[in-house]
Amino acid sequence: MDLLRHVDLGSILIQFPVLVFSLCIHEASHAWMADRLGDYTARYLGRVSLNPVVHSDPIGTIVFPLLQFFTNLPLIGWAKPVPVNPSHLRRPARDQILVSLAGPGANLLAAVVSFIILAGLKLLSSPAAGLLTSMAETMRVPRYPSLLTPLLGILFFSLVINLALALFNLLPIPPLDGHWVLRGVLPDSAGRALDGLSTYGFLILYGLAFLGLLRFVFVPVRWARALLLSV
Repeated sequence: MDLLRHVDLGSILIQFPVLVFSLCIHEASHAWMADRLGDYTARYLGRVSLNPVVHSDPIGTIVFPLLQFFTNLPLIGWAKPVPVNPSHLRRPARDQILVSLAGPGANLLAAVVSFIILAGLKLLSSPAAGLLTSMAETMRVPRYPSLLTPLLGILFFSLVINLALALFNLLPIPPLDGHWVLRGVLPDSAGRALDGLSTYGFLILYGLAFLGLLRFVFVPVRWARALLLSV
């Protein structure tokens, strides 16, 4: 019980499903783009779907995010990667880049839509303006008895989480999407050298996170929060 005493359950009960849905948007967009470009592997596996069951990874989608209930870790997670067979793509070199960009692109679109709706609600409703100001300043859902509270919480964390996912996944470090984008534009020799980092990708990411060198990813998130406050 002591572990739960200082836990903001309200915020986490909103953040967790938003994170899961954002991960589903990301992976479903990879699957949809691959399907559109000629590789039907993901469609045969049922991955062209927003159903969380087909995308969830027990550790990355459930265990790691729920660790925030008991620790000060940020809300992080991942879903099962969408399998792509480049040989089925109509133009493999170009199409692999498009498939890789589809996930971050979908997250970015979700963040933009969330921001537009939030800005509109803030301009049209004084209670919404007060609640959003509190959320943007504290990164928590205020305990205010109104149907607006969970709605705004979902939209606010959709903005934050989708923007963070989009930017993080564009880092050119394996196994992130940015790695495949960079791989697609490099000469073969440089691309093979980059492939050699694949074994150490997670170690590199954890090392950068431990040293605090991934904080710049969240700078645009702070800009979005500041812009929302200024609307």
